[in-house]
Amino acid sequence: MRKLTLSALFTALIAFLAQIAVPLPFSPVPLTGQVIGVMLSGALLGSRAGTLSITAYLLLGAAGAPVFSLGRGGFYMLSGPTGGYLWGFIPAAYFSGRIIEKVEQPSIYRTAAAMLTALGFIYLCGIIQLGLIMRYNLWQTLLVGVIPFLPLDLLKVFLAVFLARQIKNSLELNQLGHILKS
Repeated sequence: MRKLTLSALFTALIAFLAQIAVPLPFSPVPLTGQVIGVMLSGALLGSRAGTLSITAYLLLGAAGAPVFSLGRGGFYMLSGPTGGYLWGFIPAAYFSGRIIEKVEQPSIYRTAAAMLTALGFIYLCGIIQLGLIMRYNLWQTLLVGVIPFLPLDLLKVFLAVFLARQIKNSLELNQLGHILKS
Protein backbone atom coordinates (compact mmCIF):
# COMPACT_ATOMS: atom_id res chain seq x y z
CA MET A 1 0.00 0.00 0.00
CA ARG A 2 2.90 2.35 0.78
CA LYS A 3 4.45 1.86 -2.68
CA LEU A 4 1.09 2.53 -4.32
CA THR A 5 0.73 5.78 -2.37
CA LEU A 6 4.27 6.81 -3.26
CA SER A 7 3.61 5.96 -6.93
CA ALA A 8 0.56 8.25 -6.88
CA LEU A 9 2.63 10.97 -5.23
CA PHE A 10 5.27 10.71 -7.96
CA THR A 11 2.57 10.78 -10.65
CA ALA A 12 1.41 14.09 -9.17
CA LEU A 13 4.99 15.35 -8.86
CA ILE A 14 5.72 14.64 -12.52
CA ALA A 15 2.47 16.35 -13.55
CA PHE A 16 3.46 19.39 -11.46
CA LEU A 17 7.00 19.48 -12.86
CA ALA A 18 5.60 19.24 -16.42
CA GLN A 19 4.01 22.65 -15.87
CA ILE A 20 7.47 24.16 -15.44
CA ALA A 21 7.84 24.42 -19.20
CA VAL A 22 9.34 26.84 -21.69
CA PRO A 23 8.33 26.51 -25.34
CA LEU A 24 11.18 26.96 -27.79
CA PRO A 25 10.49 28.79 -31.07
CA PHE A 26 12.69 26.45 -33.13
CA SER A 27 11.44 23.14 -31.73
CA PRO A 28 8.12 21.43 -31.02
CA VAL A 29 9.76 20.11 -27.82
CA PRO A 30 9.52 22.42 -24.79
CA LEU A 31 12.01 22.57 -21.93
CA THR A 32 10.31 20.98 -18.92
CA GLY A 33 11.00 19.96 -15.35
CA GLN A 34 9.26 16.59 -15.55
CA VAL A 35 12.46 14.72 -16.45
CA ILE A 36 13.64 15.27 -12.85
CA GLY A 37 10.48 13.59 -11.56
CA VAL A 38 10.91 10.67 -13.95
CA MET A 39 14.50 10.10 -12.85
CA LEU A 40 13.55 10.35 -9.17
CA SER A 41 10.66 7.92 -9.60
CA GLY A 42 12.98 5.19 -10.84
CA ALA A 43 15.68 5.96 -8.29
CA LEU A 44 13.46 6.24 -5.22
CA LEU A 45 10.57 3.91 -6.00
CA GLY A 46 12.44 1.23 -7.90
CA SER A 47 11.72 -0.26 -11.27
CA ARG A 48 8.19 -1.54 -10.69
CA ALA A 49 6.67 1.26 -8.63
CA GLY A 50 8.55 3.87 -10.68
CA THR A 51 7.14 2.41 -13.89
CA LEU A 52 3.68 2.33 -12.29
CA SER A 53 3.87 6.05 -11.51
CA ILE A 54 4.92 6.84 -15.09
CA THR A 55 2.19 4.63 -16.55
CA ALA A 56 -0.43 6.34 -14.37
CA TYR A 57 0.88 9.73 -15.50
CA LEU A 58 0.66 8.77 -19.17
CA LEU A 59 -2.81 7.27 -18.76
CA LEU A 60 -4.07 10.41 -17.01
CA GLY A 61 -2.66 12.55 -19.79
CA ALA A 62 -4.02 10.30 -22.54
CA ALA A 63 -7.46 10.49 -20.91
CA GLY A 64 -7.34 14.27 -21.26
CA ALA A 65 -6.18 15.40 -17.82
CA PRO A 66 -3.99 18.50 -18.23
CA VAL A 67 -0.87 16.82 -16.83
CA PHE A 68 1.48 17.21 -19.78
CA SER A 69 3.60 20.30 -20.40
CA LEU A 70 1.83 23.63 -20.52
CA GLY A 71 -1.37 22.13 -19.11
CA ARG A 72 -2.06 19.94 -22.12
CA GLY A 73 -3.66 16.51 -22.17
CA GLY A 74 -5.10 14.07 -24.65
CA PHE A 75 -3.89 11.09 -26.62
CA TYR A 76 -2.65 13.37 -29.39
CA MET A 77 0.18 14.38 -27.03
CA LEU A 78 1.38 10.77 -27.00
CA SER A 79 0.98 10.36 -30.74
CA GLY A 80 2.37 13.75 -31.78
CA PRO A 81 5.93 14.93 -32.37
CA THR A 82 6.82 15.08 -28.67
CA GLY A 83 5.06 11.85 -27.68
CA GLY A 84 8.20 9.74 -27.99
CA TYR A 85 9.78 11.61 -25.11
CA LEU A 86 6.73 10.80 -22.99
CA TRP A 87 6.83 7.12 -24.01
CA GLY A 88 10.52 7.14 -23.16
CA PHE A 89 9.63 7.85 -19.53
CA ILE A 90 8.56 4.21 -19.10
CA PRO A 91 11.91 2.53 -19.92
CA ALA A 92 13.68 5.47 -18.25
CA ALA A 93 12.03 4.79 -14.89
CA TYR A 94 12.23 1.03 -15.23
CA PHE A 95 15.91 0.73 -16.16
CA SER A 96 17.13 3.48 -13.84
CA GLY A 97 15.26 1.73 -11.04
CA ARG A 98 16.82 -1.62 -11.99
CA ILE A 99 20.31 -0.16 -11.97
CA ILE A 100 19.85 1.31 -8.50
CA GLU A 101 18.00 -1.71 -7.07
CA LYS A 102 20.89 -4.06 -7.76
CA VAL A 103 22.84 -2.78 -4.75
CA GLU A 104 21.72 -1.88 -1.24
CA GLN A 105 23.68 1.39 -1.06
CA PRO A 106 24.21 2.68 -4.61
CA SER A 107 27.23 4.93 -5.04
CA ILE A 108 26.97 8.40 -6.46
CA TYR A 109 28.45 7.02 -9.70
CA ARG A 110 25.86 4.24 -9.94
CA THR A 111 23.09 6.73 -9.25
CA ALA A 112 24.46 9.09 -11.92
CA ALA A 113 24.73 6.17 -14.37
CA ALA A 114 21.09 5.29 -13.67
CA MET A 115 19.99 8.87 -14.30
CA LEU A 116 22.03 9.13 -17.50
CA THR A 117 20.52 5.84 -18.67
CA ALA A 118 17.07 7.28 -18.02
CA LEU A 119 17.93 10.39 -20.03
CA GLY A 120 19.26 8.19 -22.83
CA PHE A 121 15.98 6.29 -23.09
CA ILE A 122 13.98 9.52 -23.08
CA TYR A 123 16.12 10.95 -25.89
CA LEU A 124 16.13 7.73 -27.91
CA CYS A 125 12.36 7.29 -27.85
CA GLY A 126 11.86 11.02 -28.33
CA ILE A 127 14.02 11.44 -31.41
CA ILE A 128 12.61 8.36 -33.10
CA GLN A 129 9.03 9.65 -32.93
CA LEU A 130 10.02 13.29 -33.53
CA GLY A 131 12.01 12.37 -36.64
CA LEU A 132 9.32 10.12 -38.06
CA ILE A 133 6.42 12.51 -37.54
CA MET A 134 8.24 15.68 -38.56
CA ARG A 135 10.06 13.86 -41.41
CA TYR A 136 13.42 15.11 -40.16
CA ASN A 137 16.68 13.43 -40.99
CA LEU A 138 18.88 12.39 -38.07
CA TRP A 139 20.85 15.64 -37.98
CA GLN A 140 17.71 17.80 -38.04
CA THR A 141 16.18 15.67 -35.30
CA LEU A 142 19.25 16.04 -33.11
CA LEU A 143 19.33 19.80 -33.75
CA VAL A 144 15.74 20.35 -32.57
CA GLY A 145 15.27 17.43 -30.20
CA VAL A 146 18.53 16.80 -28.34
CA ILE A 147 21.37 19.29 -28.71
CA PRO A 148 19.57 22.38 -27.32
CA PHE A 149 18.38 20.35 -24.32
CA LEU A 150 21.61 18.61 -23.35
CA PRO A 151 23.15 21.27 -21.08
CA LEU A 152 20.00 21.77 -19.01
CA ASP A 153 19.19 18.05 -18.98
CA LEU A 154 22.66 17.23 -17.69
CA LEU A 155 22.06 19.78 -14.95
CA LYS A 156 18.77 17.98 -14.20
CA VAL A 157 20.70 14.70 -13.94
CA PHE A 158 23.04 16.16 -11.34
CA LEU A 159 20.11 17.71 -9.46
CA ALA A 160 18.23 14.39 -9.52
CA VAL A 161 21.33 12.52 -8.28
CA PHE A 162 21.70 14.98 -5.41
CA LEU A 163 17.99 14.88 -4.52
CA ALA A 164 17.77 11.09 -4.71
CA ARG A 165 20.74 10.63 -2.41
CA GLN A 166 19.50 13.27 0.05
CA ILE A 167 15.99 11.84 0.16
CA LYS A 168 17.26 8.26 0.60
CA ASN A 169 19.61 9.35 3.39
CA SER A 170 16.82 11.30 5.08
CA LEU A 171 14.45 8.33 4.90
CA GLU A 172 17.10 6.00 6.31
CA LEU A 173 17.75 8.40 9.21
CA ASN A 174 14.01 8.62 9.91
CA GLN A 175 13.71 4.83 9.91
CA LEU A 176 16.70 4.57 12.23
CA GLY A 177 15.14 7.16 14.55
CA HIS A 178 11.89 5.16 14.72
CA ILE A 179 13.83 1.99 15.52
CA LEU A 180 15.82 3.71 18.27
CA LYS A 181 12.66 5.18 19.83
CA SER A 182 10.98 1.78 19.98
